[in-house]
Amino acid sequence: MEGEHNYKFNITMTCGGCSGAIDRTLKKLEGVKSYNVSLESQSAELVAEPSLDYATVLEKLKKTGKTINSAEADGVPQEV
Repeated sequence: MEGEHNYKFNITMTCGGCSGAIDRTLKKLEGVKSYNVSLESQSAELVAEPSLDYATVLEKLKKTGKTINSAEADGVPQEV
């Protein structure tokens, strides 16, 4: 049985505009149930529907132009 996914990304964000770009991307992404973007901890965490895979989220975040330093999906480190 597939459950929801928990994705965490460590992203280099230097200002509110950077975190805002990540925020807008996640807000528009279909399948995201909830998310939190933190400029202070340089992170984005989200809970996603089973249909939203890690590769799709990574691709969308990379399109913001921000550097993704590390990531994990459901507690397992992933390639970035």
